[in-house]
Amino acid sequence: MPYFRPDIDEHTIELVAESLRNGWLTTGPKVRAFEERMAVMCGVRNAVGLNSATAGLHLALVAYGVGPGDEVILPALSFVSAAHCVRHCGATPVFCDVEPDTLCGSVATMEPLITERTKAIVTMPYAGRPLGNQTVLAYARARGIAVIEDAALGVGTIDAGHWPGSAGSDVAVFSFYATKNVTSAEGGMLLTNDDRIAESVRLLALHGMDRDAWKRYTAGGTWRYDVSALGFKYNMPDLSAALALGQLDRFPQMQQRREEIAATYLAALDEIPGVEAAAMGRIGVTDRHSWCFFPVSIQPNAFITRDTVAIAMREANIGTSVHYIPSTEFSIYSEYARPLPVTDRVWPTLLSLPLFPGMSDDDVRDVVDALSVAAAGRRYAFA
Repeated sequence: MPYFRPDIDEHTIELVAESLRNGWLTTGPKVRAFEERMAVMCGVRNAVGLNSATAGLHLALVAYGVGPGDEVILPALSFVSAAHCVRHCGATPVFCDVEPDTLCGSVATMEPLITERTKAIVTMPYAGRPLGNQTVLAYARARGIAVIEDAALGVGTIDAGHWPGSAGSDVAVFSFYATKNVTSAEGGMLLTNDDRIAESVRLLALHGMDRDAWKRYTAGGTWRYDVSALGFKYNMPDLSAALALGQLDRFPQMQQRREEIAATYLAALDEIPGVEAAAMGRIGVTDRHSWCFFPVSIQPNAFITRDTVAIAMREANIGTSVHYIPSTEFSIYSEYARPLPVTDRVWPTLLSLPLFPGMSDDDVRDVVDALSVAAAGRRYAFA
């Protein structure tokens, strides 16, 4: 069984084929429709489709004026793209620790790192769990610091009743990569209620041009345009948006299936000594976990480690992954490393189990059975 398999139905395939047939492949009507649906679903004024979440993080930092001499605080226990974006802006990434029960950054883990050079904070809902972002927002706003939600895992996350990017948030960025809850193969989206930021991001996403192809080449358009900013090539094509629109049509059912699988895993872990669900603390009644992935913590002993369990799972033909290798573990960020007690202790124990809507109940039982065998320090015996 693979770690992940995208769930693509015939309706979605037909939407992509429709874009192929109508001849509009780059940014056009499907992107506009996708942006409008996401804005309504998430309760924000502005949604800007992009070719990746990394593009959204980069553009958000640029739009907030992050540059040389500035510092950006972000968790080390995250994918490395946010740190890369900080450095592409010429700023300094300042890595913070995470809370042991949420594996998310917090005011407590960030506050000791705040200086007069702190320009922005990047938060990340680990595995798609809500992180209590309003507390970070309130702290940062009182100090004039921008908060960018790296909600790459956040399609489906509800934090105190709100989607990322809404309820007073500055900016949130979603990913629609192949393993995410809604996929466009590759793609991302920036959400904000700040019209100025949205306008800046739209301009920067396409070379700084004030007219995209849809505005130039459709009826009533004109070939003339201005370039008023040093922009990038970050726009989303219609083919990607068509795929995502098909996914959105099935999002409620796919999300429900993720939750059913997660509930089965959580119940099963009670019977597997030495293995527990990670980052499950402080989830309130108005919160929702997106279950973008399902992390467990393997408590090492004389018989097992996280790595031996991963090997045993592979031998049982069960795919797994690790979320994440902290950014400070990579050679390119060695100069930014500092002691991060929780991150340093927890990440060597983390293993992510398969979780995707197409898994059958038998598939889930196979994963649980293989994990139970692996956690006992035994090899899986094939029937």
